[in-house]
Amino acid sequence: MKSFIVMGCGRFGQTCAKTLESLGNEVMVVDQNYDKIKHIGDAVTVAVQCDITDEQAMEEIGLSNFDVAIIAIGSSITAAIMGTMLAKEAGIPYILSKAPSPREGAILQKVGADKIIYPEVDMAIRVAHNLTSKNILDYFQISPKYSMVEEKIHGSWVGHSLEELDIRNKMEITVVAVERGDDIIVSPAGDTVLEDGDILVVLGTNEKVKELEKKHV
Repeated sequence: MKSFIVMGCGRFGQTCAKTLESLGNEVMVVDQNYDKIKHIGDAVTVAVQCDITDEQAMEEIGLSNFDVAIIAIGSSITAAIMGTMLAKEAGIPYILSKAPSPREGAILQKVGADKIIYPEVDMAIRVAHNLTSKNILDYFQISPKYSMVEEKIHGSWVGHSLEELDIRNKMEITVVAVERGDDIIVSPAGDTVLEDGDILVVLGTNEKVKELEKKHV
C-alpha cells in the first residue's frame, strides 16, 4: 500500500483519487474549493480544504509523509508550479504533474515533476487513431518514441502460433498480451495459437505501430 496526495479536485483529480483509494491505497485530496472537498470526502482517506499556493498551510499537511504526489491542477499554472515545487522540496519520491500543453509541462518538469501527463492531448491522439483505423481498438502513447495498442488480429493469423507468425522479428513489435473473451494471456508463450476474435496488446516504436495500423486483413 502506498500513500498518495492529489492536489486539485477537478474531474481528473477526483477520478484518479477515487481509483487509487479503491485499489487499497491511502489517498489525501487537497483543493481550496470547499464544495469539491465535501463531495469527495467519503471516497478517499482524507480530504482537506487548502490553498495550494499557501506554502505554510501546505507544510502543515505533512507532505514528506507521502510516497507519490499527483499535481492535478488545470485552472492555474501558478498553483501547479507551487504544488510541484513544494512536493519536491518535501522529498516526495515521485511527482506526477498534469499539464495542458508541452510548454507548461516543460516548466513543471524543471521545478521538480518526474513525469508530465497531457490528458486532453493524449485523449485526442487516442480518438484520432481509433477513428482512422479499423483494426486499432485503443492506442496509448507511452513516450515520445513508443506506443502500445490493442489490435484486432488479422484474419490470416487465425490458427497460427505467435512463434509461426514471428511478429517480433518481422514487424519489430512485442506482443504483451492476448485478450480472449474475458481472459487475458499476459506475456503469451510462442506456442500460443491465435483464435478468431482474439485481440493483441502490442508494444513498439511509433513508426512500427503505424505500419501495423496500415496492414489489412
